Amino acid sequence: MRQLLLVLLGRIRCGAPHVVGLGLPLMSLVLVVVGCASPSLMPETQAVAIKDRDRALASHADAIHAAIRQSGNAGALAFLDAKDGRLVVLPGDSSADAWSRYTTSPESGTGRVSVPPVLTFVHRADVPKAPETVTRSVLQQRQVLETELRDAHRRIEERLGIVQRELAESTAATKREADARADMQTALSSLSEELATVRKFMLQTAQLGWLNHELNVENATGIRKVATASQELSASSARLEETMRQLSGSLAGQLKELANRLDTIQGKVSSLK
Repeated sequence: MRQLLLVLLGRIRCGAPHVVGLGLPLMSLVLVVVGCASPSLMPETQAVAIKDRDRALASHADAIHAAIRQSGNAGALAFLDAKDGRLVVLPGDSSADAWSRYTTSPESGTGRVSVPPVLTFVHRADVPKAPETVTRSVLQQRQVLETELRDAHRRIEERLGIVQRELAESTAATKREADARADMQTALSSLSEELATVRKFMLQTAQLGWLNHELNVENATGIRKVATASQELSASSARLEETMRQLSGSLAGQLKELANRLDTIQGKVSSLK
């Protein structure tokens, strides 16, 4: 165990990324295990129990590594059943992975396996790492934390999906609003053109009305002039008629007088004969 602590310290100093991220939890776990394994802090009975457990697991080393090779994983949690002392091997790429696989398997709910308070994670034979001691409570707490993280991640994904849908609906609504605004702008442009045409027509109508008024005024003036000329012509005709009548009367008198004179002359001529 002290060798494992030295290896961890060396890797943390070297800045190994997968060790730095887990450095503090692993250091705490190793320190707790080392502290528990320290002869100065353990009663003799506890130290003897740990040695007996390690010795019992060591006697099953071949079976443990055979199970690891067969599973193809990086290691396995190994322990002796707390009830009947039989060997139990839970393959996994880490202690947390092995425990998660076990708790999600149908076998975990049967009660046929009695897990002791302390378990050992044994690495594959080609991995130069010493076995790691981990407690059942730590694995259970880690599993609860992972479950909460998964639930939180699921809720975040659901919320993200809702936000994305709302964003898509908002984008679609914005597009519809933009299309409606464009249609309205087109309608307003068309209406503006129609109003311009109407204004032009009204202006032309007003111009035609003004021309008609001017023609009416000119016609009225012409009619008045014609009426005046007609009146003047009528007056001239009346005067001419009066003059002709007077001339006719005067001519008749003169002709009558001339006739009388001719009669007188003819009478004198006859008397002379």
